[in-house]
Amino acid sequence: QVQLVESGGGLVQPGGSLRLSCAVSEFTLSRYVMSWYRQAPGKERELVATISSSGTSTNVADSVKDRFTISRDNPKNMVYLQMNSLKPEDTAVYYCKAAWGFQVYWGQGTQVTVSS
Repeated sequence: QVQLVESGGGLVQPGGSLRLSCAVSEFTLSRYVMSWYRQAPGKERELVATISSSGTSTNVADSVKDRFTISRDNPKNMVYLQMNSLKPEDTAVYYCKAAWGFQVYWGQGTQVTVSS
């Protein structure tokens, strides 16, 4: 059964860093475009960053540009989101998504809280 499991969330002070990980099982990661989304309380889920199947192309939302970096390690079936210079408005549940054609899978999310 396909599974995406996020980890690495937690409580961090403003200006701090976290690295989120997404462990993928039961399918060939290299076929899939991978993305990170986030959803804050009372808000819609929003796209944070996307990486192509080969890892050669990435896109990040303007709100996190120059602070967040998405990467992947296909042989290890892992996707990462490095988050630096975190702000209180980055507080949200962060989700990993895999997409290939009509096949879309989501993880269960990991909470990130930025607060002093």
